[in-house]
Amino acid sequence: MTDVMAPPALKRTARALISAERIAKRVQELGEQISGVYADIDTPLVLVVILKGATVFAADLLRSLSIPAELEFVSAASYGSGTTPGKLKLAHMVEGPLVGRHVLLIEDIIDSGRTVSAIARYLRRLKPASLRLAALLDRPARREVEVEIDFTGFVIPDKFVIGYGLDYAGLYRELPGIYVLS
Repeated sequence: MTDVMAPPALKRTARALISAERIAKRVQELGEQISGVYADIDTPLVLVVILKGATVFAADLLRSLSIPAELEFVSAASYGSGTTPGKLKLAHMVEGPLVGRHVLLIEDIIDSGRTVSAIARYLRRLKPASLRLAALLDRPARREVEVEIDFTGFVIPDKFVIGYGLDYAGLYRELPGIYVLS
């Protein structure tokens, strides 16, 4: 728990879980760790960002890297406008070639593992030299599919969270911290 208060509009419905300061510090640490792992590769690292939730995390992570990196995007959704996962929908997939490239899949939160597992299966068919996973949040209590997370920001309890790119019905992505929605 942090001592950060929820924004005034959310005080009755949300409580702070992870402050913006803790997130910034952890993302910087992840950037340094990732840069070290990929320091000797010959081509830029390809960050494949899962839209929309991982965009804020990916932008900050990209800026924390000390190695060259490129961005690609995939679009996947399973929550719709609710707080429980539904049917997985994959839309836009990577546009650039990944054959022989080192790929880091970027996700905001790993819940059931179904979304990231499906995307990883698709990416492996594109024959990358390596494929690893970075997730800001890991919520293992909801795991249905085993997922290996190579770079984890925070492990969180089984609560619905918003902020720092994560939304509820499209709202609250702009919040600088992570909040538990009641």
